[in-house]
Amino acid sequence: MPRVQSYTRRDGTRVRGHYRSRTRRPRLRRSYTRRRRGGNPASDRSGWWPAGVAGALVLGWLVVDFVQRHPVWALVIGVGLAAAGAGILTLLVRARFREEADAAVRARHVEATDTMTGPEFERWVAALLSRSGFSRVTVCGGAADRGADITAVARDGCRVVVQCKRHSAANRVGSAVIQRFAGTCRSIHRGEICVIVTNGFFAAGDGLRLARELGIGLVDRSELGEWAYTGLPPASLGRG
Repeated sequence: MPRVQSYTRRDGTRVRGHYRSRTRRPRLRRSYTRRRRGGNPASDRSGWWPAGVAGALVLGWLVVDFVQRHPVWALVIGVGLAAAGAGILTLLVRARFREEADAAVRARHVEATDTMTGPEFERWVAALLSRSGFSRVTVCGGAADRGADITAVARDGCRVVVQCKRHSAANRVGSAVIQRFAGTCRSIHRGEICVIVTNGFFAAGDGLRLARELGIGLVDRSELGEWAYTGLPPASLGRG
């Protein structure tokens, strides 16, 4: 509602003016219900298990009722389900045997080592030793192995110490590796048969001469491939 207010100007004139009162209306706050984030999964799932139990009971009652009403059909269906289960199980077993046979065939070829890591190559050589008749085959390679990646026992009781070197075809095992292995294989690991096995080749030079003088067996890619295919270890390893 307008109201009258008078005031005096600077020149002394009295003036009356009409003004509308500005009253602020109180704002109505809307109440919002906050939603819970995530919720309680336990309370959400608590209502399912009674329904599941009831459903299982109803299903069991229906099966019993069907068997009592139609025993012949129940027998036929049971035999059919058993035959189907046996067929599926047979297929799974055959597939497993086929995979194992394929893995055994791949393991007999040295080309399988080209994509292996160092530890995988050690385990591959250890499996090859076991198949060749060596006993107590142990993979002990690691940061502190001091050159002994695999230890085993030959058929004649000799202790075998093997160092594995997985290399590419362009990277050859040099004389420094042979010298380090020669200094630890017998004095530290008490090896009687000491062999370095690589899926590559050894560098020609002093390393080969040193290996012959110290009695260190060297198995390169060609000998390793023949060993893996035939199962007969090289002469430097004896006959297992």
